[in-house]
Amino acid sequence: MKTVARRRPLVPVALAAALLTAFLILVAPMSASAHDSLIASSPEADSTVETLPAALTLTFSAKLIDGEGATEVVVTDASGASVTDGPASVDGAIVTQPLAAEATAGGYHVIWKIVSSDGHPTSGEFDFTVANSTVTAPTPDPSATAEATPSAEATAAPAATPTPQPSESPEDGSSATTWIWLLAIAGVLAAAVAGVIAVALKGRARDSETAVADPSDPGSDGPAER
Repeated sequence: MKTVARRRPLVPVALAAALLTAFLILVAPMSASAHDSLIASSPEADSTVETLPAALTLTFSAKLIDGEGATEVVVTDASGASVTDGPASVDGAIVTQPLAAEATAGGYHVIWKIVSSDGHPTSGEFDFTVANSTVTAPTPDPSATAEATPSAEATAAPAATPTPQPSESPEDGSSATTWIWLLAIAGVLAAAVAGVIAVALKGRARDSETAVADPSDPGSDGPAER
């Protein structure tokens, strides 16, 4: 009898422990799963798309709480530059984030933050890849091209510029003419002087010959008398 009396208080304690364990097993997972979760996205996580879509859509498990600063979505390219175009919008359980019209090919990173229907903030991130670039090459400005590209005339080698020859002034011409006349006169005078000298020398030589040959000359020796 004493042994049975001692064991009875253990039954309620064991029952309470079992109920507490069951409560923790059943209620704790329900409480943990109360936060809304991302169930779909476009583009999908780790997927590859041809080009960057016009908008990124995120679909959650329940209607989200919308409000200023409640929902934020950031999408960046491989260089870290943002490609979002304006704020995200919330429609029930779907979040839509507009994206830039032009984007390069490569990897993209998405970071999202929302407020679940239970009032708790939830966030997450994932990646996707863009196969083709939609960035258009800039069209050159015709006026800028015209200014930057020299014309054919401008690029052609400059023609050789003839060395200017000094033009003969009237004074130089008259000086040259004067010198010509002076030289001519000097030449004529020199010729005349030479002629006079030659005639004089020739005359003296002739007189000498005449004096030797003339027998009437008192100073000459006559023929010897026999």
